[in-house]
Amino acid sequence: MDDINPTMKEINPANAPTPLSETAKAEIADLAARQRKANGVLMSAINFVGGQVEDGLKLLPASGRDQIDDLARAALRHSFDVASKSRTGRGQSIGSDRVHKILGTISGALGGVGGLPTALAELPVATTVIFRAVHHVAVAYGEDPDAEETKLECLAVFGAGGPGTADDGVDTAFIGARLSISGAAVNGLISKVAPRFAAVLSQKLATQAVPILGAAAGAGTNYAFVDYYVSMAHVHFGLRQLARIYGEDAVTAHFHKVLAAGKLAQT
Repeated sequence: MDDINPTMKEINPANAPTPLSETAKAEIADLAARQRKANGVLMSAINFVGGQVEDGLKLLPASGRDQIDDLARAALRHSFDVASKSRTGRGQSIGSDRVHKILGTISGALGGVGGLPTALAELPVATTVIFRAVHHVAVAYGEDPDAEETKLECLAVFGAGGPGTADDGVDTAFIGARLSISGAAVNGLISKVAPRFAAVLSQKLATQAVPILGAAAGAGTNYAFVDYYVSMAHVHFGLRQLARIYGEDAVTAHFHKVLAAGKLAQT
């Protein structure tokens, strides 16, 4: 009898996922549409500017280019550590996507005023604003604001790449990630995410490298980056919320099905 029980549990599991409802399918379709729209008109404009200065990264000194990956790691680590703390005190008043976009815009403008030196100094601030915005979205979708797992999932959103990259958006494999909450897990995830985020920072620094003009470029770039990562956060945590009800496999499969249908419709 004991040999039969495991099989019976597989055939008739005690906690079988709820089948996807039409409402859930509509929500997944909305999330897929949000992902496709993440690279909007503003991001297209920034890509156009970047395309006119294909050698923009050459404005950065070799030593600066070599340090970008380290800066990305340090900025992500700092943001990870302060994310939940920033929700207390005056941080409680920062509670909307719009406010985070405004803060990012101001930060980018100030960072671009002095060209490359101030742009480099502003990177940790911009990263913290973006991380804080992503963390806010996570909490809105029912994630525990004080849980280490929530901050790990916020880091995962940075693995979506960035505006102007060719990747397809959020890595839905992170939805069911079962990372142990340890320093090694955090450092491992940062090591995986940092190179992709560093590519985003490189584009940002290139637009801010010219003093004064860099202020306008920095403001626009930061706004676009916050907007992009906020959109990716809505997709990531929206899918996680649905997966808690309907199961990861069903939600992820339908999400990719909708994305694929959208690509076919565009061709």
